[in-house]
Amino acid sequence: MSNIVAITGRPNVGKSTLFNRLIEERKAIMDNISGVTRDRHYGQAEWCGKFFTVIDTGGYVHGSDDVFEEAIRDQVELAIEEASVILFMVDTQDGVTSLDEEFANVLRKAKKPIYIVANKVDTPNKVDYTGEFYALGIGEVFPISSQNGLGTGELLDQVISHFEEEKEEEKPPIPRFTIVGRPNVGKSSLLNMLIGEQRSIVTDVAGTTRDAIDAHYTAFGHNFIITDTAGIRKKSKIKDNIEFYSILRSIKALEDADVCIVVIDATQGVESQDVNIINLALRYGKGVVLMINKWDLVEKDSKTAKQYQDAILSKLAPNDFMPLIFTSVINKQRVFQTIEKAVQVYENKYKKISTSQLNEVMLKVIENYPPPAIKGKYIRIKYITQFPAKTPTFAFFCNLPQYIKEPYQRYLENKMRENFDFEGVPIRLFFRKK
Repeated sequence: MSNIVAITGRPNVGKSTLFNRLIEERKAIMDNISGVTRDRHYGQAEWCGKFFTVIDTGGYVHGSDDVFEEAIRDQVELAIEEASVILFMVDTQDGVTSLDEEFANVLRKAKKPIYIVANKVDTPNKVDYTGEFYALGIGEVFPISSQNGLGTGELLDQVISHFEEEKEEEKPPIPRFTIVGRPNVGKSSLLNMLIGEQRSIVTDVAGTTRDAIDAHYTAFGHNFIITDTAGIRKKSKIKDNIEFYSILRSIKALEDADVCIVVIDATQGVESQDVNIINLALRYGKGVVLMINKWDLVEKDSKTAKQYQDAILSKLAPNDFMPLIFTSVINKQRVFQTIEKAVQVYENKYKKISTSQLNEVMLKVIENYPPPAIKGKYIRIKYITQFPAKTPTFAFFCNLPQYIKEPYQRYLENKMRENFDFEGVPIRLFFRKK
């Protein structure tokens, strides 16, 4: 089960700033105008080796002129329902407000670990201003500055104490493949072709599929569950609550998958939303196969497929390790080849490499091209092992892990892929003190 941390509170208390700090990206829009965050943003974070999902919610308001007020409140409540731990952000400069008190009553019903995060404590002497938030009576108060990071370490230490220990991921008895992509690229047609029945409604109207639909598939020696999902479109194009919830179910189906078959319309090429969907799957540690559908509609010569593949992979760089299959579901071209490739990627995701084999191969690689010295200090990597995790994860033990920079990490990842075949699967490398 995923560990989820929801950042909640009224508008303009610094939720998006904390979210960006935790996921180490500038992903949420920040502005001093209240209500800038209307949707929930998802991101992946890590603390002390524990991975978790962070949700940044819109500011909780009541009785305002904002036409989105009710939708924002619904989304905040949905985030609370999903969360393992709730962070209730308040503003030390404003003190306890009536809206804070009202929201505390909402959170009280949640029956989940809640921490009050007293933000804008930019200097240690402002800690004294945070005591009044204990009057809200719903949890321990942590003074922090989301702007400069003061106090966030102590908060995260407490947050991760509630997480379930991640057990070694055993290969599930039946692989689960999820078909994802933008609306109207051929996802439902693919499912119907595979199982030989009209399980999903297929029309030219984008957004026909509302629910994630499971089907059991047994053929040609393969046995797996395949899920069709609603098309995931840009937030700006989400028109109603029904579509909003159907997209949430699609994202949940993506989370539950072993391998995502990302369907791309060959006539339109890879668009920014395709890249977002692929990156979302990779962030969740899923295997990915790119299925370029409607290939029959593209005018081509002998070089077209290679040029198309190079163009797509350059857009996805550095995540250019995914297989591409050019298909036409209507003409039944290379569809089963896509399934064969998804099975291979599934095997790669659960591959275990012995410590002796890892060290035999990778220590020679490192010896041939050692990490560059930093400030006259030489880095020596002495030992490598695979960690039990949901995604292939490897620890490199060395004397100065802090000096191993990203280009060398990328070099090691490329060599791991070259020697052990992790096509279609994200891998994680950690550097630890020997």
